[in-house]
Amino acid sequence: MDYPEFPFDDEQDENVILFHFEDVNFEIPDEEKLKTWLCSVAEKEGKPFFEVNYIFCSDEYLRKINVEYLDHDYYTDIITFPYDDEAVHGDMFISSERVAENAQNNNVSFYEELYRVMVHGVLHMIGYGDKTPREEKTMREKENFYLHLK
Repeated sequence: MDYPEFPFDDEQDENVILFHFEDVNFEIPDEEKLKTWLCSVAEKEGKPFFEVNYIFCSDEYLRKINVEYLDHDYYTDIITFPYDDEAVHGDMFISSERVAENAQNNNVSFYEELYRVMVHGVLHMIGYGDKTPREEKTMREKENFYLHLK
């Protein structure tokens, strides 16, 4: 999948996005291009982008986080922990198993779904919600816009 082209300030710190793997492992193609694209989403939305950790894990690992920190006992694809309301800054835990299942259910590649979930987390940290039908519609429109899936 190609990343959308957005203007981006080349003076930005190159290490603002870090990838960590807990109990899963897979390749992330074109890491630098992916990082530039994710940072540019925040820039286009008018939010500064500080350090973000993407932590990839299994369904069970993420469910335990969901139970412990959010008191939700169910599987999910992503949980975001923002550190700052004024910027994209925090930790994003992503279940690669949930991403793979969603990709299969939506008839898209693993990486297309992974990028959707990753930008979904950025949009959450920017301030977009998805709890109401109206918020969810806006979130999907933003995801599609940034993924060029319209």
